[in-house]
Amino acid sequence: MGKNKLKKFAAMAEMKNVVQSPRDVLMRDGFPLKGKWNTEFFPHPGRLVLELGCGKGEYTVGLAETDAGGNFIGIDIKGARMYTGAKLALEREIANAAFLRTEIELIESFFAPGEVDEIWITFPDPQMKKVNKRLTSSRFIRSYRHIMAPDGIVRLKTDSPFMFEYTRRLAETNGLEILDLSTDLHGEGRSDMTTAIKTAYEIQWLSRGKTIKYIAFRVGSAPLTEPDVSDLEKDDYRAVPRFNPLDHTQTKNTDKI
Repeated sequence: MGKNKLKKFAAMAEMKNVVQSPRDVLMRDGFPLKGKWNTEFFPHPGRLVLELGCGKGEYTVGLAETDAGGNFIGIDIKGARMYTGAKLALEREIANAAFLRTEIELIESFFAPGEVDEIWITFPDPQMKKVNKRLTSSRFIRSYRHIMAPDGIVRLKTDSPFMFEYTRRLAETNGLEILDLSTDLHGEGRSDMTTAIKTAYEIQWLSRGKTIKYIAFRVGSAPLTEPDVSDLEKDDYRAVPRFNPLDHTQTKNTDKI
């Protein structure tokens, strides 16, 4: 592990807006803030919104900065990336932004039933060969349901035609209420949170002429089944090293999460 990463990990251990809970401690003792984020962590209660696979936290910081009535938590296992958003939130004194370093598979251990109002999933790996790893799969929607009310909202932004169409079919197959949908967000000329905040990946895809897709739907409560996507074509491109708008550095990692 590089010295720069070690410095970031050490700094994050001292950041008041970063929460880390090692798996062994979590499994043994549970998580003390479960059900208490609004009363014991954030200065003021508000709508609780998560950004899953937050990377460098562009959406977590951006949403918190523009919506004082909500509390926003970026979740990712990769702390070296998360450091950028956490540091920026502290520098700008954004008290309603926080970061949780953990695996998304463990999300039910950190939040109580009905505690979460919205989930943002921004440019995840589409996992075209592994349905159970897709963050909008029936497996993950069931997990989200444990921490959200039936009217809770999942919002997906993606460059991936496969991920977008898969998610749309999952919602339609299971009768989940679709609240908003776009196959070309920026081409529509919108001026809301779906376009005002751009992640590093979003900037990359736009520069390469890709369209950004978006779908928002309620998690619902009916039994879930997987949609038939056997006819869907797989995406034929990958991420490349990109410029990050938060820390103004060029990164080398080409993974999408």
